[in-house]
Amino acid sequence: MDDPGYFDEGDLVAVLTAQPLDRLLDYKAPEGGCFQGAFVEVPLGPRKVLGVVWGPGRGDYDRSKIRSVIRVLDVAPMRAEMQSFLGRAADYTLTPMSAMLRLATRAPGLGEPPSMRKIYRLGDTTPDRMTKARTRVLEALRDYGGLAFTLKELAEMAGVTPSVVKGLAKQGAVREEDSPRDLPFPHLDPDLPGKVLTEDQQVGADALRAAIRSGRYGTTLLKGVTGSGKTEVYLEAVAEALRMGRQALVLLPEIALTAEFLTRVEARFGARPAEWHSGATMTERRRIWRMVGQGEAQLVVGARSALFLPFRNLGLIIVDEEHDTSYKQEDGVLYNARDMAVLRAAICGARVVLASATPSLESWANAEAGKYDRLELTARFGAAVLPEMRAIDMRTEKMPAASWISPSLRQTVTDRLGKGEQSLLFINRRGYAPVTLCRACGQQIGCDHCDARMVEHRFLKRLMCHQCGETKPIPEICPSCKAEDRLAPVGPGIERLAEEAEATFPDAKIAVLSSDMFGSARALKAKIEEIAEGDADIVIGTQLVAKGHNFPNLTLVGVIDADLGLQGSDLRAAERTFQLMRQVAGRAGRAERPGTALLQSFQPEHPVIRAILSGDETGFWKAEAAERQAAGVPPFGRMAGIVLSGTDAGQVFDLGNAMARNDMAIRQIGAQVFGPAPAPIARIRGRHRVRLLVKAPKGAALQEAISRWIAPLRLKGDLRLSVDVDPQSFY
Repeated sequence: MDDPGYFDEGDLVAVLTAQPLDRLLDYKAPEGGCFQGAFVEVPLGPRKVLGVVWGPGRGDYDRSKIRSVIRVLDVAPMRAEMQSFLGRAADYTLTPMSAMLRLATRAPGLGEPPSMRKIYRLGDTTPDRMTKARTRVLEALRDYGGLAFTLKELAEMAGVTPSVVKGLAKQGAVREEDSPRDLPFPHLDPDLPGKVLTEDQQVGADALRAAIRSGRYGTTLLKGVTGSGKTEVYLEAVAEALRMGRQALVLLPEIALTAEFLTRVEARFGARPAEWHSGATMTERRRIWRMVGQGEAQLVVGARSALFLPFRNLGLIIVDEEHDTSYKQEDGVLYNARDMAVLRAAICGARVVLASATPSLESWANAEAGKYDRLELTARFGAAVLPEMRAIDMRTEKMPAASWISPSLRQTVTDRLGKGEQSLLFINRRGYAPVTLCRACGQQIGCDHCDARMVEHRFLKRLMCHQCGETKPIPEICPSCKAEDRLAPVGPGIERLAEEAEATFPDAKIAVLSSDMFGSARALKAKIEEIAEGDADIVIGTQLVAKGHNFPNLTLVGVIDADLGLQGSDLRAAERTFQLMRQVAGRAGRAERPGTALLQSFQPEHPVIRAILSGDETGFWKAEAAERQAAGVPPFGRMAGIVLSGTDAGQVFDLGNAMARNDMAIRQIGAQVFGPAPAPIARIRGRHRVRLLVKAPKGAALQEAISRWIAPLRLKGDLRLSVDVDPQSFY
């Protein structure tokens, strides 16, 4: 074995599989040998499973019983830097390596030969008769110099139905051929002219280009007010990475954002990039995974899981809207894509750009401490100016019963309608009403499987649990006291607000934007495009509308309940409310017409509301940082959440109490354990949930201590334990 990364036939290799096993498995290298990192198919019991050659085998048991690798898959081997990334991410999040490998192989059919598709090119015969439609097909093929197209592409180009193309293929005038689906992505040209940048933007773009040319790891916080053109600045960084022959990854927090963004990328580079998210087809996911590994996809635009694609030469990672909570995966492997982006870039010598108008306090603190570079864009692009922001004091408004749009807001929306401008009414609650209450006995309708109230979704005609997804018909009789016709919706959700808006503004065209009201991501993206083109007078939306959308004709934002996020015990409540309100307000006045944002509040004197209205972001972050530092909580301390669950509440609490009594490993690093206590939602899907919180000093070896703490535990029956390092939510 001359090459330390190569194993000859019969050599022992250690294989990591995606099966839930806690160790590497020994196999013999197959005929022809294999390299370290090779994706292989191996026997496991009676099954054949996917694995990766992780290194040399241990050989610590009877060699005659060791089986051979079945075959090496025809895909690019996993690079050493990817192995390192998965290992370090597993150590940080306290996740089994098998689960990390599942994240890195989320593409179906990796071991199968390339699938084929039909393509059509110009044939060498003449059809027996010509029609206008047939002529258009043949002319389209001639215009493109004999290039081949799929049936759909050719039919759309020629403006004919697919049957016309099929008819020509039968006569040989068009040739039908099989072609592999897993083809390289079109070349992106970084030297095409981009938009003319402002002086502010040019300074930012030059700084990022220089950082990428250095070829070294570094993180830059790109902070810019909403509408300042952060995207144009970081696209210049993408162009520089492509010029250097390196790949780039842009992470977006919401699939609905991709349509507009992809259009901008295509305009800048002349072709569309690879698009990785849950809305992509299985065939497309496999193609992207393969092409990224071969270096045939220069740029990937995707959701958080795109971080685990097998990039061959990754030079740049953009995390757009880096503060967004959707970057934290809350089930399965619990990781924060923002933090994992920094880890991956540090391993492969790439630059990270964290872009946001309202950065997370973690990123702000890192920039203040000099760990991150900072670039700021302080003015909106072009003629656009920041919206005027005012509070509507709801204590002085005369509100009719079961009404949520104040007279002041109603009048302002009416004025905008008269000018032909769009308004946005924002409420961060899905469904029709958050509570259904019996007026006879006071009972609130809850989920049968969770300790959560069921939300009425009137367009579905059902109650829905937002924890487990359980639904049931809206009852006519109270399940508790059996009283008839006494059930009433309490409080507003987006559907109820839409109902009020339709009654208040009967002549207005109203569009409702909520993620659960669209059957597919494509339908949601199409609706957002229609609104941007002016196909609505009033937009009613949840936090989905706060994420980077550009509605040029939108000049008014009305926040129905600005106090909503200030309730509860979440240590990030003030930060999230500040970010959300500033982001939502930023949707107004993004073109030539100035915008206004009105916040309905029962406590306009609250420090967070005052900070939002004054625009004193620096003052808010400093005050919030001082408060967190005094409390020793992130980003000035470390935290981890331990959630225990099971169908027997007594067993779950017994386990929690035993852990709290035996916390020596935690106390040895100067940390504290709080709990056990029932989780805020104490039952989900029939499982009782108990939570412990670990609070540690900033430099403490938290993961190592937790590993020692939980190592002796033996979970019996259906008891489960999950560890969330750096928790973002505390439900």
